[in-house]
Amino acid sequence: MTTAMDDAEQAARAAHDSKPVEILARLGLASRGLVFAVLGVLALTLAFGREARADHNGALRALADKPLGEPLLLVLAVGFAGYAAYLLLSAAVGHRSEDHRTAMRLKDGFKSVVYAALSFSTFAFLARGEGGDSTKSRTADLMSRTGGRTVVAVIGLVVLGIGVYLVVKGLRRKHAECLEQYMIPRALRRPAIAVGAVGYVGRGVTVGLIGAFLVQAAAKTDPQQAKGLDAALRSVLERPYGPVLLGLTAVGVLAYALWSFIEAAFREI
Repeated sequence: MTTAMDDAEQAARAAHDSKPVEILARLGLASRGLVFAVLGVLALTLAFGREARADHNGALRALADKPLGEPLLLVLAVGFAGYAAYLLLSAAVGHRSEDHRTAMRLKDGFKSVVYAALSFSTFAFLARGEGGDSTKSRTADLMSRTGGRTVVAVIGLVVLGIGVYLVVKGLRRKHAECLEQYMIPRALRRPAIAVGAVGYVGRGVTVGLIGAFLVQAAAKTDPQQAKGLDAALRSVLERPYGPVLLGLTAVGVLAYALWSFIEAAFREI
């Protein structure tokens, strides 16, 4: 029994450290970059007063409408799946020399679920050609159940906490630790880290907005207060100086897209 488990662990380590898995992981990071680049452009479109759907499905639709759009979406779906597989392997056998190995493995396990969901949603979009913002309907369904309001509040607080974590990570420039020192040119390192800092703050703001609206929905017992990314960004437009605030948020999202491409090229994997 022990031998079989050891053999399985060795096989997982070999897969984790293999070149094909590294290529898939980098493809996944590049896929993330492309989706966030489109999201940033859509958010800018909203900021300038034109109609657009600035969420994951809106980005997929914008890509699908381009020449060779569907093959590109297939590549994205495979990339997300590949990165999810890499993260799952990292959760199982990675971070062998990390000081906080258990925490890092749990983090990678959670992220693998997120990227698997992104892959699934992209494949589903390819199959049906459309997608909807189900945040309100899912929130309403949860709140109709016993204890559902508490669950929504907890989910909202967790999502809000993730948003704050991303902002702090960007401000403290902790994201720079993943770059391979010998791969990235010295002249590019400081600008790349600065782009990543802006990107993490921008992404943290968008995630935090969704969490805040979930908490608000639970507090007011009103599922209509829950908003997905598109509705959350539109709510920014309703605030004083809304177009300026949304434009700055869009710049942050575009910076995160560029950081994703930098990771795809220079991240330590």
